[in-house]
Amino acid sequence: MSYTRKMTEGSELKHIILFTLPLFAGNLFQQLYNIVDSVIVGRVLGSDKLAAVGTTGSLTYLFSTLCIGLSVGAGILISQRFGAGMHREVRRLITNSAYVIMAFGVVVTVISVACAGLLMQMMNTPANLLRDATDYMRAACSGTLCVAAYNWINSVMRSLGDSRTPLIFLVVASLLNVALDLLFVVVLDFGVTGAAYATVISQGVSAAGSIIVGFRKNPYFRLSREDFKVEPAVCKKCITTGVPIALQNAMISVSMIFLQRTANGFGETVMAAYTATMRVEQLIQQPFASMNAAVSTFAGQNIGAGLEKRVIRGYHLSMLVTIGFALAVMGVFLLCGDQIVGLFVDEPEVISIGGSALKLSCLFYTALGTIHTTRGLLNGAGDVIYAMINGFAEVAGRIGFALILVNIPGMGWWAVWTTTCLTWVLTALMSLIRYWQGKWKTKCRLVEEAGEMG
Repeated sequence: MSYTRKMTEGSELKHIILFTLPLFAGNLFQQLYNIVDSVIVGRVLGSDKLAAVGTTGSLTYLFSTLCIGLSVGAGILISQRFGAGMHREVRRLITNSAYVIMAFGVVVTVISVACAGLLMQMMNTPANLLRDATDYMRAACSGTLCVAAYNWINSVMRSLGDSRTPLIFLVVASLLNVALDLLFVVVLDFGVTGAAYATVISQGVSAAGSIIVGFRKNPYFRLSREDFKVEPAVCKKCITTGVPIALQNAMISVSMIFLQRTANGFGETVMAAYTATMRVEQLIQQPFASMNAAVSTFAGQNIGAGLEKRVIRGYHLSMLVTIGFALAVMGVFLLCGDQIVGLFVDEPEVISIGGSALKLSCLFYTALGTIHTTRGLLNGAGDVIYAMINGFAEVAGRIGFALILVNIPGMGWWAVWTTTCLTWVLTALMSLIRYWQGKWKTKCRLVEEAGEMG
């Protein structure tokens, strides 16, 4: 088994698809964490508990997103240097990015756990759900370091062309998550916190396994004492590349928090329907997210090697695959929207609302896929300014459209899902405009940056 893959020669689409498939399988298993949590909480504890868990999603993502963004930034830097054959710089980035991400992980953990109760009150969480929502958020955020460690090692391995090793440990962790969910929630009756701790433990196992294999098998993890030295210039480069991506994710998360708060204002039934549809959407986004990561690694390696035309060809082929998948899913959801929501809850009214919402959302999956694939190319090229533009577009869309739509007579709860759809269209257009401008072609300056980092 190879633990690195060069994408700078051979069929562009073949490289991207072969890299995407393990990523998709891994992301699918990762989403099983959320799906199993939702099914067990919804079926065993009731829709009110599911609503309590759902209202924490945007906040917990907000607190983990800084570590995720820094991980993506480190991966971009590593993939570009790997493609350019700058092996020494790759090793320096591996160690110093780990220092940066773990430090931020500690800070985020302390803040999120300490402020959980106050933040859930600010989310307009109904009084009868407040305690469960706070307990779940506090338990989930206590595992931010596990999230940070997993995303760091996953991003490093992906940047070197290895998308299979993380998959192996995600499969193990997913099975462990199911077992722990049943133990903590059904057998030991730990309530919603049991589901949170099951996920935290499982993510920790996945991170630990991937790190151990990385250091034993991947040649770029054969580090000398000199490689472990803290280098401020390298740490700074990791921060300046990763923070704009983290802020993009944070802005998206803030916009999702606002939309969750809007959904909360329609009561528990709409909250439960929104939670169920968000779980489905998270699952459907995984092929798009996998293509995003594959295109990002492909673009990073090839831009590092100076192969701009190869990057463009790979992007165009990836867009064709993305749009084809979006159209196929749209057909399934138009036929089976109610049945899909019914996997999560029993209440007919929740199923009716959620099913109708899915049938609306699926009409806009081509826009969602366009966002992911284009974002992959631009991030891989190191266009961190785009990340900020993307984040602002999401915030403007979700907050702006929601404020307008909720005040339209007769719109009601439809405003929540219509806001998401219109935001996807706006963000997709902004992404395509940035791509067509071509500024991403000038963002990688390895010779200059190598001098800066010593």
